[in-house]
Amino acid sequence: MGQACFEARRAGDAIAQLTDVGSALPSQSDGRVTVFSDRTGMVKAARLLLSSVTKVLVLADRIVIKQIITSRNKVLVTLDHLERVSTFQEFVQIFSQFGNEMVEFAHLTGDRQNDLKDEKKKARMAAARAVLEKCTMMLLTASKTCLRHPDCESARINKDAVFHRMRCALEQVIEIVTEARSCGENKILPASIYNGIKDFKLSVECLRENLYSSSPQSVGSQLEALVERTEDFTDSAYTSHEQRQAILGLCQLARQDSQQLVHAWIEAQSVHAKEATEDMEVAILKTCQSVNDLRRELHKVAVSRASDLLKVHGEQLPLRALKAAGAEGNLEAVAEYSRTLTEQKEQLVETCRLLYHVSGTEPLEITCVHAEETFHVIGPQIISAAQTLALHPSSKIAKENLEVFCEAWESQLCDMALLLREINDVFEGRRGDKRPYLSLPRPGKHSANLKTAKAVKLDAEEQTSMAKLGLELRLLSSDVDTEVEKWEEQEHDIVRQSQSLASMAYNMYLFTRGEGLLKTTLDLFHQAEVLSEEGLQLCSSLRTFSTQLVDEEKSAVMTEMEKLVALCQQLQMGAKTPVQGKTATFQKVDSSIQKTRGILTVVLSLLPFCNKLNRKYKSERSSLGSPQDWRERQDVSTPVKEEGALNGKNSNGFGVKSLEQHMTGLNLLESK
Repeated sequence: MGQACFEARRAGDAIAQLTDVGSALPSQSDGRVTVFSDRTGMVKAARLLLSSVTKVLVLADRIVIKQIITSRNKVLVTLDHLERVSTFQEFVQIFSQFGNEMVEFAHLTGDRQNDLKDEKKKARMAAARAVLEKCTMMLLTASKTCLRHPDCESARINKDAVFHRMRCALEQVIEIVTEARSCGENKILPASIYNGIKDFKLSVECLRENLYSSSPQSVGSQLEALVERTEDFTDSAYTSHEQRQAILGLCQLARQDSQQLVHAWIEAQSVHAKEATEDMEVAILKTCQSVNDLRRELHKVAVSRASDLLKVHGEQLPLRALKAAGAEGNLEAVAEYSRTLTEQKEQLVETCRLLYHVSGTEPLEITCVHAEETFHVIGPQIISAAQTLALHPSSKIAKENLEVFCEAWESQLCDMALLLREINDVFEGRRGDKRPYLSLPRPGKHSANLKTAKAVKLDAEEQTSMAKLGLELRLLSSDVDTEVEKWEEQEHDIVRQSQSLASMAYNMYLFTRGEGLLKTTLDLFHQAEVLSEEGLQLCSSLRTFSTQLVDEEKSAVMTEMEKLVALCQQLQMGAKTPVQGKTATFQKVDSSIQKTRGILTVVLSLLPFCNKLNRKYKSERSSLGSPQDWRERQDVSTPVKEEGALNGKNSNGFGVKSLEQHMTGLNLLESK
């Protein structure tokens, strides 16, 4: 690396000398200054610079991969030691070391995930890191339970499952960063119905240009393979009779339209037509329409099934019953509710498989597979933890262990709700991508005046609280984006500022997962300040907007705006208040996220109401004159302070220190 940097510096110096204006002499003919005359030397220096910089980048990439592998190896060694410990004292010492090593590993893999360009790899990395994040807490309680009850078979099964899953996730991370392929983990995903329909339509539409691009047999085989995959829907015991009949009817219609296409195709070939005939064109359109209708019906079935399951499972009745039965030591009741949970698990696993077929993008397909595997694994782990508690109903550790696995189940249900929303976004043409917020510069810039912030270790209760708040932020930011997209005027100040608030709230959600640009609590508090300023700017826009409203409407907007002002001011003051110590820092983080949640809740209530009013007054607004005149009258009626306003130039004062301690410890560590 040192040699490569030396070569790059030497090439840069050579170019600097060749282009030095100070040493250049004016030409005798026209008096112009020639910056350089040695074109051959310039070309050589430029080539050397390109090759040496490329070498630096390649070496840096290899170094990062080596760091991740070395970190993984350390984690594996400590994991083996943890699995073999026999005393609490030894366990506490080794788990403390394990926690530090997991923070380092999470730091390295988080940065690597952000650097990945391949969306499939990024999704696989996110899935593996999510497993490690959740399993770290499970490993702690499962190991403690096993140490407290060494002769309990269900406790041993529970612990072994956690260790196995962590090792698989660690191996998957290494496969991604090294681009290795193993027989087991890096398996090829099964073909989805969405991709099958896309490929089938492509083959059919290509016939317009070339009648001989495919054969009738291959097109027929494609359709039959596609219909065969719909058996995941039609063979399901949870698919209603009406839904099953609708899917089978659309499959039959697709077959009929395909047969008509084949007949028209063969007829066109028999007369040596050079392009698709009119009959063929009609048949192509009908065939594509029928498979589109099939896709729409399958999407409807999968999404409605998932929505219904999430509503039913949101009450968590089997989990509550298992906890109660375990605490009472009632093994028969535990067995009964375990069967109920197993049935729910099978429903969720099957639903994830159906969502996989209609997800629409490869990253979402990977997320569906991850959700399916998670439900498949955590279900039996909850049952074994409940059995352990039933055998030892007075054990606080066994009770805590069951609670941790139940929380992991609930967390996965929340992730499934988000996944469902993203699949809907893709189906409706909204990719669901967050717009980058421009006040977040690249790491390393504008950070000279920031003090180094230490990472904070949180206990189990604090981790749970932070994770739940983060998920609420993500749901709210997604809801705000959905409401914003309903506005016709996408450049409206209210729309633009609401989008900024949602984007910043999303960054704060990523912080709770140890991802994204916010690396430390200091970064989070700076983001909270910027968010509060943007919220106050939104209040100014709302005040301007309210000037065109009648009294009752204006009163409703102003009431909500006053709530927003109060919340933004509270967030701003809290973010600027200095704190010291772990407890105070956590309370400040918790308060900042809760205030942000309150701000988004108010914004979410305002957006549809203001959109309705904006449409209502659109015709009246045009009667007042040109849109430019109306905006000018708005500016005159309610001037907006420029001091502290977030525009493109002065909003970049928020910096992120790339070398500060990574805050992934929030999700990975708990204090001894």
